[in-house]
Parts: sequence; C-alpha cells; structure tokens
Amino acid sequence: MENLLIKASEEKIKLEMIYMDSQGELSYRVIRTVKNEEEHILGYCYTKKKVRSFRKDSILSIYPYKPRERKEA
Repeated sequence: MENLLIKASEEKIKLEMIYMDSQGELSYRVIRTVKNEEEHILGYCYTKKKVRSFRKDSILSIYPYKPRERKEA
C-alpha cells in the first residue's frame, strides 16, 4: 500500500478506497493524496468535496481509480 500512496502522491493519481471510520461504518471514497504521513493520509475526498485525514490502519482496500462505464438503457 505504501508504494501506491507514494506513487499516487507524486503523480497526482486518483485512488479508490474502502474505508472504515471510528464507528465501524464502511464507506467507498475516491481521493487524491495531498500528503502521505506515517499513520495518516491527507487527501482531497471527491465524495465530501474537501480535504480529509484518513488513518492508514482503517483503509481496508485501496487501488488506482478506474471510471466506471455507464450502461445504456
């Protein structure tokens, strides 16, 4: 995970993640890393539309963002 965070920060790559907050609630987030610290990520959250802090030990899954294709009706 650390290598992905470093690369995303350097190359300004969007990431998708599954995150568990302090109350145990799961959420799907799309973020852009602003600062990679030892225990936290500071990132712009496209869901909340502001910079947020995320605990690394609460990230359940993280990977490069891939836009979903829309299916035509």
